[in-house]
Amino acid sequence: MSAYGHQMEREYSAQSLSSTGDSEMGSRYTTETGIYMSSFAAMVFISGLVTVGVSMMALLISLAVMLQSCENRNSGVLQTYKDIDLYGYCKNYALHAELNSLDIDFFPATCKDVAIKYINEGQYMRDLNITVSIAEDFFSRVRPLNDSREIVLMDADDFFASENLHSHLLMRWIDKDAFHDSSRVKNVFAMKLYLKLQAGGWPLILISRKPEKLRDDAIEHLASVGCSGWSSLIMRTDSETQMDSQKHFSRQRTALQNEGFRIIATISSQMDAVRGPCLEERIFKLPTPMFSYKMEDNVESTNL
Repeated sequence: MSAYGHQMEREYSAQSLSSTGDSEMGSRYTTETGIYMSSFAAMVFISGLVTVGVSMMALLISLAVMLQSCENRNSGVLQTYKDIDLYGYCKNYALHAELNSLDIDFFPATCKDVAIKYINEGQYMRDLNITVSIAEDFFSRVRPLNDSREIVLMDADDFFASENLHSHLLMRWIDKDAFHDSSRVKNVFAMKLYLKLQAGGWPLILISRKPEKLRDDAIEHLASVGCSGWSSLIMRTDSETQMDSQKHFSRQRTALQNEGFRIIATISSQMDAVRGPCLEERIFKLPTPMFSYKMEDNVESTNL
């Protein structure tokens, strides 16, 4: 073999060894698989995760707020039902006490707040308005005869300040301002009904628990509040001063009927005026402030 041939053989052998070495060396490497992601894509991905997390947190907070709101609303509804039940209980208790002339000491202490709210929140005024509307509806369907013998009997004391007529039961529970406000409201609605009846041509007879010696003061007060044009004002005589007020009203109704008058209706805020015999007429009982129902039998105050 020539020198050139030997040289070629050596070069071939060297290349073969080199290839073999590379092959052996390459066997030392392993192929790793994965997802390639650029830094921008990674940033977008992480931002998306943060957004989803924030949204979930906001959703949880909203649900918590909604649940709390529903709970508060349900609590308010339950409290309203409790207030309604308590009002009904106290109102019926007051009616029972009024019918039986019970003292305020028989009332449950829990009804104190109800008595205050009854005036301050306007329910007393609404009750008065309803009662007056019922009376007005009745008188819109009947007309007095021309013989002037059909009369309407009204409690004159409903036009006076209640603090001089009541036994102050309610004053022991609520402030004086609220009590005086209720008195003024009653006077306004009693006067409204009085003027309505007068405009309808009804002869009006007023009856009071006050003694006869206060007649001049009573007439002056009635005129000052616009109550004029009545047919008669009946007051207690000296012999009736110690008489029970219910008996006084019953006695005067009987006397009027014996004189030939036909009582079409009796109107009063007090139970003593709408109880007893000779009650063939229509009765309109004006509501009173809760627990303020008991009238003094002997009223001799000159402060009207």
